[in-house]
Amino acid sequence: MTDELLALHDAARKQAEAKARRAARKAARAAIPPPERDHAYDHLGLDELRTLRGALGDEETRVAYWTRIIRQRLEAVRAGGASREPVADLTGVLHQADRAIDRLGAIDVPPVDDLSPLPDLAELWARQVDAADAAAVALLEADLAEAVEELDDYRAEIGRRAETVTRELIARYREEPLLALQTLPTDPLHRTSIA
Repeated sequence: MTDELLALHDAARKQAEAKARRAARKAARAAIPPPERDHAYDHLGLDELRTLRGALGDEETRVAYWTRIIRQRLEAVRAGGASREPVADLTGVLHQADRAIDRLGAIDVPPVDDLSPLPDLAELWARQVDAADAAAVALLEADLAEAVEELDDYRAEIGRRAETVTRELIARYREEPLLALQTLPTDPLHRTSIA
C-alpha cells in the first residue's frame, strides 16, 4: 500500500508541476506586448509589406538551398573528395532538393535592400582543385567554410527582417482589423490566401 501511495503522491506532484509550467508559459505569453507600428515601414502600403515579406521568404528559400549544397561540398572536401566532381558528391542533396529547385527556377530575387551580397556560390560549388595540392585543398575548404558562415548570417538577417515585417503587418491589422479581410480570397471556393 505504501508504494501505491507514493506513486499517487508522485503523480499528483507531477501534475501540479505541469500545471505550474503551463501557467508560467501562459503568463509569459501574456507579458509579451503586442506588436506596435514601426515607423521605418510607414512609406510602405499593406500590399508592399506583403510583397516584401514574400520576397524575404523566397530569398530565405534560395539561401537555405545554397547553404545545404555548400555544406555538403565542404563535407566532401573534408572527407578527401576535393578533386571529385562536385555533382557526384551532391547527388543526394540535389535529389532531395528537387522541389526547391523547381520553386527557385521561377524566382528572380535581387539581394534584399541593404543586405551584403553573397559570394559567387556557383563558382565555389563547382571549383575543382588537385587533391595532391594541399594548399589548394586548404583554400577551397576555407572558402567553403567562410561561405557557410556568410550564408548562416545572411539567413539569420533575412529571418529577423521577415519577423519585423510580419510584426508590422500584425500591428496594422490590430489597428484596423478589417484590413485582415483583404487577405481572404474573393472566391469562397478558393481556399488559399496571400496573407
